[in-house]
Amino acid sequence: MGFGAPIPGTPVFTGDAAARGYALNKMCFSFNSKENRDAFLADEDAYCAKYGLSAEHREAIKSRNVLQLIAAGGNVYYLAKFAGIFGLSVQDIGAQQTGMSLDAFKAHLAAQGA
Repeated sequence: MGFGAPIPGTPVFTGDAAARGYALNKMCFSFNSKENRDAFLADEDAYCAKYGLSAEHREAIKSRNVLQLIAAGGNVYYLAKFAGIFGLSVQDIGAQQTGMSLDAFKAHLAAQGA
């Protein structure tokens, strides 16, 4: 039994994606610890270097672009740890995914009864 047709614009987290995003996901998992979140905020470049992030990962980290991180092999469950450091909610990420402003996305959700 298959998963049906892919949703356009939705990256699938495959084995290849997991391999590409391993360092990124490992770093984001480390954010379970407040000590590690604080270390990241104190010296972001050094913290990313410690985990061997690629230039693609670093650019997406710097721009705080969760969608770029997903495209670069990031797993949304680990990336939630990253987003949380900056106070980004699931609604913020949803707004990024749809290209809407946060207020427009919240209004859209309310209109759907979500």
